[in-house]
Amino acid sequence: MIVRPTGRWFIGFIKGLGSSGVFLFNSLYYALTPPYKWKLIIRQIWFIGYMSLGVILMTGAFTGMVLALQLFYTLRKFGAESLLGPGIALSLVRELGPVFTALMVTGRGGSALTAEIGIMRISEQIDSLYIMALNPYKYIITPNFIAALICFPMLTAIFDVVGIYGGYLVGVKLLGVSSGIYFGEMEGFVERKDLYIGLYKSLSFALIVSWVCCYKGFFLGKGASGFGARAVSKATTDAVVMSSVVVLIWDYVLGSYFI
Repeated sequence: MIVRPTGRWFIGFIKGLGSSGVFLFNSLYYALTPPYKWKLIIRQIWFIGYMSLGVILMTGAFTGMVLALQLFYTLRKFGAESLLGPGIALSLVRELGPVFTALMVTGRGGSALTAEIGIMRISEQIDSLYIMALNPYKYIITPNFIAALICFPMLTAIFDVVGIYGGYLVGVKLLGVSSGIYFGEMEGFVERKDLYIGLYKSLSFALIVSWVCCYKGFFLGKGASGFGARAVSKATTDAVVMSSVVVLIWDYVLGSYFI
């Protein structure tokens, strides 16, 4: 009674894992192989990067402000309010900036990406590319991968800077920490290695989000999810949930490695 459903689920899981692995390999291969479709890449940079700028600015500012409030409360117990600046900067640069940026872009751009590719699948536009002897990876998937790898580090850097100045507004202007101490201590504690860790994380998150969202849209209708508006809705939800979960798990793995 239990063995058969469990075995069926396990076989489906292994097939899905293999299929997504082959999809990632093909996507990276065509992403590294010229010629590049620059017009499509620029369009996706605008869609993923520029259109996500508003939500990144807002979440970055409020993340820094909340962080300043909580850190100031904690540090005051130890008489270490002067470490407010480094605490905010290290938290944002190493951890919160890359993760929050990935989650925000997944919710805004990743879901739209899955829906767009899924609609192309159910309206047979992807099949039309095959019929015209055109490679759908080159025209649909690769531009999204390259655009994500360009946009994620830039959005993460913007998130970090806005978050630091959000913390400055609360810590210096509201709670009375010296402006010189806030930035001076930050300069002494934040090392180049911390910036590289944030960069590595944002690049790996870009790969994860574009991989999961493109895969869910590209293979829409291949499983038991059906083939229509409901399938697009399910694929979009699955892409956002799966991307977010994998980003958080991978963040823990990288955090353990770089600690």
